Amino acid sequence: MRMAIYDLLLRGGILIDPAQTIHAPRDVAFANGRVAAVAERIDPAEARAVVDCTGRLVVPGLIDLHVHVFPGVSHLGIEPDPHCIARGVTTAVDAGSAGADTFPGFRKYVIEASATRLFATLNISSQGMLSPAVGELDDIRFASVPRALETIQANRDLILGVKVRLTKHSIVSEAAGIRPLHLAREAADAAGLPIMVHPQDAWTDSVDDILAVMRKGDIMTHCFHAMPCGIFDDNRRIRPAVWDAVERGIIFDLGHGAGSFNWGVAEAALAQGFLPQTISSDLHHYNVNGPVYDLVTTISKFLYLGLSLDDALSRVTAIPAQVMGMADAIGTLKVGAWGDAVVLAVEEGSFALVDSAGVTRSGRRMLSPRTVIRQGQVYTPIV
Repeated sequence: MRMAIYDLLLRGGILIDPAQTIHAPRDVAFANGRVAAVAERIDPAEARAVVDCTGRLVVPGLIDLHVHVFPGVSHLGIEPDPHCIARGVTTAVDAGSAGADTFPGFRKYVIEASATRLFATLNISSQGMLSPAVGELDDIRFASVPRALETIQANRDLILGVKVRLTKHSIVSEAAGIRPLHLAREAADAAGLPIMVHPQDAWTDSVDDILAVMRKGDIMTHCFHAMPCGIFDDNRRIRPAVWDAVERGIIFDLGHGAGSFNWGVAEAALAQGFLPQTISSDLHHYNVNGPVYDLVTTISKFLYLGLSLDDALSRVTAIPAQVMGMADAIGTLKVGAWGDAVVLAVEEGSFALVDSAGVTRSGRRMLSPRTVIRQGQVYTPIV
């Protein structure tokens, strides 16, 4: 009788691992929290536990670069585990829910208490996203570069960048104008980190002015919104500054959200060859019950748009892992990587896929998570 050398075996599935350009029948075994073996067949007698994945896809644990998971403090916040790891997202980045004044609590009470592996971009506003009644940059004094740097230095293991939202009136006062972008740039440069920018309807004539401040590795989220400061010119063509930004290495991220994914924008952009490098949900309190629901629903919208499974999944695994500087650890199931995976079913039928404006398209395929693996163990939700 063989001795069990693996803690867990995913057996009989189709492995899709864009980081390794694998789309083939493979068994995947885990030991000590990491991927231990990938082969066409691994003897189930060598594993202490076996999950039958016949007829299913086995993919690296999904990565969502844009969520809001600071419940009870940020008005946008939702509980991370029911909406992230339970739905296949083993790693997520909270996009600015917390600022310097609130990040210590976010770390202690959310990040350290969650099964979902969480990172963050720090809001340049020290208060973060507290209230819908008063924007976080209604008063420019909240945009404190010294406080941001102090917080980043104390949390280098978790903070991946500096977030700034630029929408006029509801978030940024006219007096503050576009200054928060430059303060975020200053803080990020001093810390050696990128910025993530929410550009919609900013205090500027076009997105060109925002992109001029951005550099390689920075993230422009909400790239398929239909508000001012979008990716199109007046003739509905991709702006030259957007193409230039892609060439310069700026990352365009989806950030679906409650107001930032428009079917018309997406279809026109794809027709011109423009795609977001990363697909994220911007999941929060105001969209978790529709139209976003979760990241797998968002991915399914891109299957409707014509992306292949491999292409769509690369934008929630390998590419965001690269953006985070963690390509050797997450977003792949190569031997030695952290043991995060999700077993997906591809359901066939008719599925209502709704954008942020309430426009519906009918999709024929929907991804559905069936088993989630975190650090080499089957994730079991705490009831």
